[in-house]
Amino acid sequence: MDIFAKIAERKIVEAIQEGLFDNLSNSGKPLVIEDLSLVPEELRMAYKILKNAGMIPPELEDRKEIINLRELINTIDDDTLRLKKIRELNYKILKYNLQNKRPLHLDEQYENRINERLMGFDKR
Repeated sequence: MDIFAKIAERKIVEAIQEGLFDNLSNSGKPLVIEDLSLVPEELRMAYKILKNAGMIPPELEDRKEIINLRELINTIDDDTLRLKKIRELNYKILKYNLQNKRPLHLDEQYENRINERLMGFDKR
């Protein structure tokens, strides 16, 4: 253990003995640890700053748009409008995949439903 770690450890022990940690606002509550393992290490601090400022990175905004569009498609009754939105969704997914150089993972049931609908539209 280096000298700085020993000094820090001693200061922490002293603070515990003096009771400085007894009345903390989140005492007894579990820590909220964010999983940033999928974020490249060099971008983690920038993402944390953006999050604390109430902003999200562009790729997360794109992902949010894709999820919202998926939900919208499930509520549309008009076949023509649904097909238009499905094409828009496919374009957004393709764009997301190309920009991020990794595929956006959608649930398999959704992909199957899209394929079934597209096959049904092609026959008309």
